[in-house]
Amino acid sequence: MKIPEADPAVRAWRERLDPSAGVGVPAHVTVLFPFLDERRIDSDTRTALGEVIGRHRPFETRFARCGGFPGILYLAPEPEAPFRRLTEAIADRWPEAPPFGGQFDDVVPHLTVAQGQDTAVLAEVETDLRRRLPVTASVSAVELMVYDGARWRLRASFPLQEHPVPRP
Repeated sequence: MKIPEADPAVRAWRERLDPSAGVGVPAHVTVLFPFLDERRIDSDTRTALGEVIGRHRPFETRFARCGGFPGILYLAPEPEAPFRRLTEAIADRWPEAPPFGGQFDDVVPHLTVAQGQDTAVLAEVETDLRRRLPVTASVSAVELMVYDGARWRLRASFPLQEHPVPRP
């Protein structure tokens, strides 16, 4: 999910320290990666994806603190439950595409700011970010990004529904 409200706080750091920013990935919280091979994303898949996502309501999120994984600094969304529910719903529909290839027992929603850095660099970034937080954002859609071999590009956007249709 794109989080453009975070750009003023994270853009300069991401451009310098997050390789994905240089290949077209905006400030975002990942819902599901990897998804299906692009050749499998046809109109039926897009329709089904829209239906799954459309069962969820738009929500507000707040980024007030940083978190980290080894070599990675991120902003932590609060609440994280709406992100987790979307990830679970899409992974349930497409079990052949588990989050992060099934590498992790717990998928932590996050907005990556820097990766592949040593602790001193991450500490510098975190100190700067603390002065720029909190960031609040309205989440109303999930974007499908595809990699063309050189850049990530927006393939489709799926709105969250104000009055979602219950699952049959």
